[in-house]
Amino acid sequence: MKEKSFKYWQWRTLIVLMIGYACYYFLRKNFSAAIPAMEASLGLSKAQLGAFLTANGVVYGVSRFINGIIADRANKRKMMTLGLLLSCVINLLICFSPKFNGFMHLLDSEGKATVGLVYLIGSLWVVNGYVHGMGYPPCSSLMAHWFRPKELATKQSLWNASHSIGAGAVVALCGWMLSRFGYSAWNLCFIVPAAIAFVGAIILYAGLRDTPSSLGFPEIETLDKFERGEIEEATVEKETELTSRQFRHFVSKMVYRNPLVWIVALTNFNVYVIRLTILDWGTSILTQYRGLEIGIAASIVAASELIGGVLGSAVAGWATDKLFKHRVFRCGAVCTILATAFLFLFWKLPVEANWMWSAVLIVISAFFVYGVSGLCGIGASKYATKRASATANGLVGLVAYVATIISGLGFGKLADSLGWDAVFVVSITIGVVGAIVQAAFWKAPADDYHLEENVLNESRKL
Repeated sequence: MKEKSFKYWQWRTLIVLMIGYACYYFLRKNFSAAIPAMEASLGLSKAQLGAFLTANGVVYGVSRFINGIIADRANKRKMMTLGLLLSCVINLLICFSPKFNGFMHLLDSEGKATVGLVYLIGSLWVVNGYVHGMGYPPCSSLMAHWFRPKELATKQSLWNASHSIGAGAVVALCGWMLSRFGYSAWNLCFIVPAAIAFVGAIILYAGLRDTPSSLGFPEIETLDKFERGEIEEATVEKETELTSRQFRHFVSKMVYRNPLVWIVALTNFNVYVIRLTILDWGTSILTQYRGLEIGIAASIVAASELIGGVLGSAVAGWATDKLFKHRVFRCGAVCTILATAFLFLFWKLPVEANWMWSAVLIVISAFFVYGVSGLCGIGASKYATKRASATANGLVGLVAYVATIISGLGFGKLADSLGWDAVFVVSITIGVVGAIVQAAFWKAPADDYHLEENVLNESRKL
C-alpha cells in the first residue's frame, strides 16, 4: 500500500504540475498570438512588438535565475501559485489598458496607440516576464525530488509537454477568437486566458506537496540505495538542511563551477532561437511571408505545439533513457540538427506550395525543437542534482532567454529592414552551432550524482 501510495503522489504531482505550467503558458504565449491583431488595431510596429518580447524574455530569464535560487529553499507550491495569480492580474490590466485613455493620453484620434499606451503595455509585459519566472523553478525542483535520475528524462519529458499544451491551446484559442470576432477583439486574447489560468492556480495550491518526506515517504536517494541493496530498509528521513554558507558552497560546485551545466545552458540558448522563431513569430511569418489567413496560421502554430511539441518532448525523453543510455547531449545533438534541417526546408518551400506543406515542416521542426528544449531542463537537474536543480535551471533559463534579444528585438528589426529571409539565415546558423556543441560532449556522463556526496561533505565542513 505504501508503494502504491507513493506512485499515486508521483503521478499526482506530475499531472498537477502539467496543468499549472500549461496555465502559465496561457498567460505568456497569448501575446504572440495577438501580435498581428495588435499591429492592425493599435498600429504597433514589429520593432515595438519585438522589443516587448525581448524585454519580457530577458526579465523572465533573470527572474528564473533569481527564483531558482529561492525555490531550492522555499515552499514551491506557494511560489508557483502566487506567480500564476499575479500574471492573471497583469493580463487583465493589459486587456483593459485602452480603457484608461480617460486618465492618460493612450489613443490618438484614429484609435491607434500613442507612445503612452506603448509604454504601458510594454511595462506590464515586462512585469509579466518577472512573475513567470516563479513558475519553472518550482517545477524542476519538484520533479527532481519526486523522480529518480534513471527515470527523470522519461517523466520530466511528459511534464515538458505542458509547455506545448499550454502554448498550442492558447494560440488556437486566440486564433479562433480573432478569426470569429476580428482583429479589434485583440483584448480577448488576454482576458479569456486569465480566467482559465485562475482556475489553474486553485488546482496548483490544492494539489501539490513539496517533498516525499513531507508526506511520510523516503527520499529518492534512499529508495535508490534500497533498490541497489546498499541498505536493508528505506527509512523516512528528511533532508538535512544546509546553512546558507554551506548551501552557497554546494551550489557553487554543482552549478556555477560545473562545466556540464554551462554546456546545457549554451545548448538551451541555441535551441531557443529556433523555438521562438516558430512560436513568437510563427503567425506573422505565415500570414505575411506565406500569405495565409490568420485562422490557418494560428492553427499551424498551435499544431506545432500540440502535436510536434507534446510528442517531441515525450519521445526525446524516452529515447534518452532507452536508446542513448540516459545521456542528454547525445539525443540533443540528433534532435537539434534535425530541427534545423526541417526549418531550412520550410524556408526554401516554394511560395506556391500548398499550405499543408508549411504545416508539416513546421510541426516536424517543433517536434525536434521541443525534444532538445525539454532535455536541457532534465540535464540541468541531473548535473546539479536535486538539491540545486532549481538554481541550475534558473541559470540555464537566464542564458536561454538572452536568446530573446535575437529572436525578439533582433528579428523584429531584421524583418522590418531586410525581410524574413534574414531571420531564417540567423536562426538556422545558430541551430547548426548548437548541434556541434552537443556532439562535442557525446561521451559526457549521464548525471553528476556520483559527485554529490563528496560535495555535500565538503559543504558540511564549512
